[in-house]
Amino acid sequence: MTLRAVAEKAGISEGFLSQVENSVNSPSVDTLVNICNALGVKAGDLLNEINKHEQLIYIPRSEWEEVDLPHTGFATQRFFSPEDRHGLDSAILHMDTGASIPVRKNIKNGQEILCVLEGAVELVHADRTIHMRAGDAVHYFANPNRQVITNKDEKPAVVFWAGTL
Repeated sequence: MTLRAVAEKAGISEGFLSQVENSVNSPSVDTLVNICNALGVKAGDLLNEINKHEQLIYIPRSEWEEVDLPHTGFATQRFFSPEDRHGLDSAILHMDTGASIPVRKNIKNGQEILCVLEGAVELVHADRTIHMRAGDAVHYFANPNRQVITNKDEKPAVVFWAGTL
């Protein structure tokens, strides 16, 4: 079904349904029931599915040893999907030589942790530059004005990153 068709059946606007779908807005209980009815799903069954979300994600080393890097020069292996992230985001970042990752947008007073698993990276944070190699870790407050992580090494790097939302 299209977004428009579901919205019409549920008696809500297509824009509002899109916001619900993208976790920008939350429906009232009545609206949730209307959306479920439009989709042919029981609201109780939908709510029970929430309890089935992953509670633990394990990424063994073997799964991050063979990652194909896209043209951007970096790939992100997230632990949890966007709808399952609450308060904390985390990922294994794969960075090709010369690849950079800027600070996340719209984060205020966010904290981040960066730990180099393989290779070496450079963290520019405000007026400081930290050269990190495998085994090094840093915990810092995100700086939306001047922060970037760059792989300036001759080989790809793999880092663990975590940040508050």
